[in-house]
Amino acid sequence: MHREALVPAEDTYGWTVLATTVPPEVCTDTESLQADQEQHITGEPGFRWIKNPAAISPVWLEKPERIAALAMLTVVGLLVYAVIQRQVRLYLRDHERHIPGNKGLTATPTAAVVFALFTPVMLVYSTVDNSPSLQVYGVQDYHRLICDAVGIAQTWYQGGTTGQNSLLRTTPP
Repeated sequence: MHREALVPAEDTYGWTVLATTVPPEVCTDTESLQADQEQHITGEPGFRWIKNPAAISPVWLEKPERIAALAMLTVVGLLVYAVIQRQVRLYLRDHERHIPGNKGLTATPTAAVVFALFTPVMLVYSTVDNSPSLQVYGVQDYHRLICDAVGIAQTWYQGGTTGQNSLLRTTPP
């Protein structure tokens, strides 16, 4: 066995690709990289959960197109995650409201906290005597607040009040 083959060269430990639309006259490469490093301090902790090996199941992809597609889906998912977090935080700040968080009420929840708040909400579809109905269970005021923040119409739980079931009669599509 060749031990030299197991030790990576010093220059292979990492590199950064800088792709920007900012012209060099406005911001130098060094300034852009420094600004990027500052963003890692504020933005990256919100994605700590994805770094856990159990958060993402391993997959084996050989075709470059599939690798690129998976990378694109991952990026889109992270963008959606970040937008939800941003919109909820802005809405709560602008309306001076709070929602339950990990340690009591908060105006700056992570997207993970927002998603976790919806785990007890259930939408049940049933048919009795050929009459379909949708019943929504577990909707609280803070769920409505979050839906307003991200622009989701509240019609999916029409008639619901805090602590009670809502009944929406509908015909299937």
